[in-house]
Amino acid sequence: MRNPFLACAAVVLTAAALAACGSSADGNDPEAAGAQRPAASGPAVPGSTAGTPTASTPPAAEGDGGDGAKPGAQGPTARAEGPKTPSDAITPATGTFTKQQKKYLEDRVPEGMDPAAVLQTGQETCDRLRYLVKADRDTAVGAVATEEIPDAAAAVTGLCPQHQDLVDEAAYAYPDGTHTGKALRPGDYRSVSPTQNCSWEITGAGGKQVSADTSTTGKSRTITIPKSARTFTSTGCYAWLPEGDRG
Repeated sequence: MRNPFLACAAVVLTAAALAACGSSADGNDPEAAGAQRPAASGPAVPGSTAGTPTASTPPAAEGDGGDGAKPGAQGPTARAEGPKTPSDAITPATGTFTKQQKKYLEDRVPEGMDPAAVLQTGQETCDRLRYLVKADRDTAVGAVATEEIPDAAAAVTGLCPQHQDLVDEAAYAYPDGTHTGKALRPGDYRSVSPTQNCSWEITGAGGKQVSADTSTTGKSRTITIPKSARTFTSTGCYAWLPEGDRG
């Protein structure tokens, strides 16, 4: 588990077995569509899912020749490979799917798989976001940016659009790693859930160091990425969120 706060959140969700959060508040309850709620083990812990995709490319900086795509405007992200169940054949074992649920399941259910199970996975993602945003909004955004909560954009778009602001902000965040070229956007950024060995470096043209530092406090730090930056590298800081309007 990369983020100790998420580990704590997972324990709480496990104890509650999602009963407190429920999914009926969003009108997407998979139980009504024939899906079974998770057993006492609770939802999968964020970050522990096998095959978690790598961080997606953030939107291009203004004026850098990017396509200008607005974060969050894209539809669901990666979907399972292989043959899919035709839309008109997606039906639950018992009950019915709502119009919203059917839309989410389109081109998402592999042949031979119970569509209610696919729906439940998406709903569990919404449950985690709902819990985290109540406990600490920055951590929720960081979990989307780092993909500790995988495929969040797809679940939000199809099942819990009230959390679209988290996905939008995460598109402008920097998870740990190296970011270069068009991925860099000048502005101020704050670290989220950093470890006691959070370090970062900003370099300019020719690899010349612009700034670098290490924090051992485990507390949030604020940095400025200048227009002259060409590479930004972060280790042990979890994620950096933009201050103000996109940094």
